[in-house]
Amino acid sequence: MEMTDGKVAIITGAASGFGAAAARLFAADGVRVVVTDVNPAGADVATSIGKDIAAFMNLDVTRSEDWDRVVNDTRERFGRVDALVNNAAVFRMSCLEQTTPEDMDLIYSVDIKGTFLGMKAVIPEMRKRGGSVVNISSTAGLRGIPDQWAYASSKWAIRGMSRHGAVELAKDNIRVNCVFPGVMDTPVLQNVTKDMLAILAEMTPIGRLGTPEDVAATVVFLCSDRASFITGGEFAMDGGLGA
Repeated sequence: MEMTDGKVAIITGAASGFGAAAARLFAADGVRVVVTDVNPAGADVATSIGKDIAAFMNLDVTRSEDWDRVVNDTRERFGRVDALVNNAAVFRMSCLEQTTPEDMDLIYSVDIKGTFLGMKAVIPEMRKRGGSVVNISSTAGLRGIPDQWAYASSKWAIRGMSRHGAVELAKDNIRVNCVFPGVMDTPVLQNVTKDMLAILAEMTPIGRLGTPEDVAATVVFLCSDRASFITGGEFAMDGGLGA
């Protein structure tokens, strides 16, 4: 993907799903990766990639001091920060009337505040040589979705932060793009019946559910030198469902 040898990417929520897939694909392209998560299983992901090219760092994305530590430790370990993938998120199903203030606080803290803190934390390092931020939203951030009040509204906020960040940080050669996954074959669907999964796949024009690797491929491209003129972009990954 012509990432340029020696680049370094920080990925949040990388113990599984999109984050883990992105970490592996970055590493396959020669990018050193910092796998972050509150889930210690992220250490297994880093180990499977290789200690020379990957490191695990515990990160609570809602804590600015954690972000400062991760960015500092990344600089000390690998010398630089070139890419950030804001992937960590909390998902809850509930309509407006059933959503509690506690639900709102949790989801907004992780999804919105976590994305904000991550973007803010990497600016000083990325300003040195340019960089790329990819924020993971959802197709719930592109249209109204029933029974996802807190989650969907948080994903709209991430969409807004990505657009504003693209304009504000362009002068520093920091690109910001946003990816919107649709129905994906991830652990989020682990309680969905096989019949329902088949229906969801049939509803999708491309004829199947998406995979973490599908999302990872787009993320890695957006962080590569081939995407050097792309910022403020919005990339729906829903197999044509929203077309």
